[in-house]
Amino acid sequence: MLRKGDREVLLDLHSESEAQTTDGYGSVHNGSYIPPRCLSAAAADDDDDPIYMHCNTKSDQSVPQLGNYFRDGKTKIDFVLVWEIRSRRKRRGKGKSEVTGEEGDAAPPEESSRSERRKAQLAQWREKFVQNLESAGLVMEKEETSNEKKTIHFLKLSAPWDVLVYFAEELCLRAPLQAQQNLDLNTSARVMKRLCIPNMMMESVPNRPLDYYTCAFRKSKMNRFLGCDNHDTYFTNTQRHRVVYEILARTVYGKRKRAEVGVDRLVNEGVYTAAFPLHEGSFKLPKYEIRPDELNQRQILHHYWSRWCKWYKYQPLDHIREYFGEKIALYFAWLGFYTAWLLPAAVVGTLVFVSGVMSMGTNTPAKDICTSGASYLMCPLCNTCKAWNMSDICTMAKLGYLFDHPGTVLFSVFMSFWAVTFLEYWKRKMATLAHHWDCMDFHEEEERPRPEFAAMAPTMEPNPVTGVKEPYFPEKTRLARVFTGSMVIIMMLCVVMIFLVTVVMCRGIISLMMFRTGSPVLRTEAGTIANICSSIVSLGLILLMGRVYTALAEQLTKWEMHRTQTQYDNAFIFKVFIFQFVNFYSSPFYVAFFKGRFVGYPTNYGTLFGMRNEDCGPGGCLIELAEQLFIIMVGKQLINNIQEFIIPKVKAWNQKRSLAKVMGDKASHEPQRWEEDYQLVECEGLFEEYLEMVLQFGFITIFVAAFPLAPLFALLNNWVEIRLDAHKFACEYRRPVAERAQNIGVWFNILEALSHLSVIANAFLIAFTSDFLPRLLYQFKFDNDLNGYVNFTLAYAPLNYTEYPMCRYKAYRDNDGNYSLFYWELLAVRLGFIIAFEHVVFFVLRAIDWIVPDVPGSLELKIKRERYLAKQALAENQEALLVSRGRGAAPASPGSSSPGSDASFGNMS
Repeated sequence: MLRKGDREVLLDLHSESEAQTTDGYGSVHNGSYIPPRCLSAAAADDDDDPIYMHCNTKSDQSVPQLGNYFRDGKTKIDFVLVWEIRSRRKRRGKGKSEVTGEEGDAAPPEESSRSERRKAQLAQWREKFVQNLESAGLVMEKEETSNEKKTIHFLKLSAPWDVLVYFAEELCLRAPLQAQQNLDLNTSARVMKRLCIPNMMMESVPNRPLDYYTCAFRKSKMNRFLGCDNHDTYFTNTQRHRVVYEILARTVYGKRKRAEVGVDRLVNEGVYTAAFPLHEGSFKLPKYEIRPDELNQRQILHHYWSRWCKWYKYQPLDHIREYFGEKIALYFAWLGFYTAWLLPAAVVGTLVFVSGVMSMGTNTPAKDICTSGASYLMCPLCNTCKAWNMSDICTMAKLGYLFDHPGTVLFSVFMSFWAVTFLEYWKRKMATLAHHWDCMDFHEEEERPRPEFAAMAPTMEPNPVTGVKEPYFPEKTRLARVFTGSMVIIMMLCVVMIFLVTVVMCRGIISLMMFRTGSPVLRTEAGTIANICSSIVSLGLILLMGRVYTALAEQLTKWEMHRTQTQYDNAFIFKVFIFQFVNFYSSPFYVAFFKGRFVGYPTNYGTLFGMRNEDCGPGGCLIELAEQLFIIMVGKQLINNIQEFIIPKVKAWNQKRSLAKVMGDKASHEPQRWEEDYQLVECEGLFEEYLEMVLQFGFITIFVAAFPLAPLFALLNNWVEIRLDAHKFACEYRRPVAERAQNIGVWFNILEALSHLSVIANAFLIAFTSDFLPRLLYQFKFDNDLNGYVNFTLAYAPLNYTEYPMCRYKAYRDNDGNYSLFYWELLAVRLGFIIAFEHVVFFVLRAIDWIVPDVPGSLELKIKRERYLAKQALAENQEALLVSRGRGAAPASPGSSSPGSDASFGNMS
């Protein structure tokens, strides 16, 4: 039975209904439509179970039909709420379920313990919530799966046509005006078609969603929209899910003054264990033969997208958007676009690396080192080490040329242009997709407070936009918490620096141990072995600290009390990215820009904690940087892919095993759709996916001068990443609620910042870490063939160094340890190169930004066409104009349309 008090949260739009107050938090703006047939059905429902309700006045005879339907075979299932209740005999068991065996039974008076009162409170909230959902017009049907220990309840929800129409207008859903041809959005496909080249990446995917000119939905203009006569198919399943979720998020379940509203908070409180829309059937193909156009949406996505054999095919983005919504589709569109752009970068990087291999024999300095014999006696590398001959590092000198030759310099310039050009063309692609998916004019409406914020806010204040009272947290207190959280972040960054120093000292200790072994091989390769071991240790510490800090950042962001989910997400992303940036890039930055800069010279070596500051290895710092990048970048990718492959399967197996125990003998029978989806893993969002790709983008742009093969490894990883993510969403995750979005959000700003940082980093890398400029200046001043270059770069130990007199070390110093004139000339060249490189690259990038428009010209024309059609369809005087023309009178008023526009409008059907 429905009571008036239970319906105060939602209003009746009928003029004859009694007006209700709207100043309470959580009330629907302008009310909500309550179908009278639902109210009468609810009032006449004498069933003992207050949750089961249906509003159909027709026969309840079951009608078999494919898809997710109620028992009548006609009513679509739009959402499912799940909760678990332990049987009375398991009253002392753990969990968030009730101790009563019947839903709705009040807790006995003798149950006075805190836990019993809590369980009774949850039951009361659930009952109140369900009653208010009934008041909102939702149709419900309940299913149960139980054994002697536990009962799992599934509450199926459906939105009738009247409710869908009302919320479609309130949520500004898009309505189709005129069908248009589906355009090919893949640039490569259009180019190959023009060149008449067979395209093996193209594949015909069945049931591609149609493309329409659209406008905002208006109930009063219903007859102008395509397909409005068919109530069953007019709204897509994702639109229906969005409407029902909107009702679930607005509905009150307790006291409005305490902001006890929304299904998200109910799930957090443990009232429900899950709330999700259903998948469109199984992803597996049936055993019998079936036509491709008869497959359901999920089967199409699995068969044509998530399988490993489809790695080289275009992604069916329209199907992804139709099934998962624009936000998830934009992620896969960006990931596919990024992967496609990695292909030319990987090809050029591989060619640069191969050219280095082929030209190793022409490296004059390496030849001089290998043929020097005992000519260059080098000073000891540590206090207890012995002098060594430079010819001992012949192999490392040759390998160092692979990562430090003129080709790598040109490649770093190429990648600087590549990064910004990629982002410019992604903006065009993003605008095209946003229009194609009707999100060009999408803006987030006034967001409601997060459930956690509503539960913890101390006071209620009127919202300055809506005037409705809602939870409020003082701004000064929040800013104080943000400042405190910033101090915690700085402390954690200091911890990262401490770990970096630890790794540096570890590297020094390993090198010292290698030297003390006395083995010629270990002594020669001591630096390489120490660098590889320390890089592996660094990777382990990076992954460990990343896990710890992500959990800490989540708690800090919750403590800061951000009002909306968008504010919370942006604050969380900023915290985690700043930490992960320092966490992942601090060690490569140290090797690239600081290692070997503070070594000193014999009799005046720099020290840290009593240990001599480490110098670059025999092959130079770039080869050590390449080793670190390979271990950290590729190692992280391998570990992440293994986790993404195994963890969802383990979680799904555990959930399936738990449900199988409850089903018992029923497990042998085919489970229902809601039971199968409940066994799946809850969708964890896109944060980890974006973070992984953005960090990878930093690796292939900031340090690309030292590791030309980075784009190749990124390309190979992304081919695997797309399949893993596609399989997770299509087969292993519960279906998420479709969310609208017109871009990838704050991640694009982070990518832009990384692309600009990469220009500066590569300029410094070439100028100070590479030998490119010293060789160039030596060629200009002394010898174009670099003859004598090795001897020129080696200084003699000061005369007061008596341990190994006349030993050599790498530096531009005189016999007294002072910098030579060549050093200052080289410093001027280096600074000039940085300024010139940075200015030229940024100038070209600004030119590209100016030349390449963010919105393609063809898209601007389509936007104008769509706005014209929308204006014609929604014009207030259009109906009167058509009537008057039907009578033979055509008034010449300023607001009337031209004959051409009428003809165009008449062709929309």
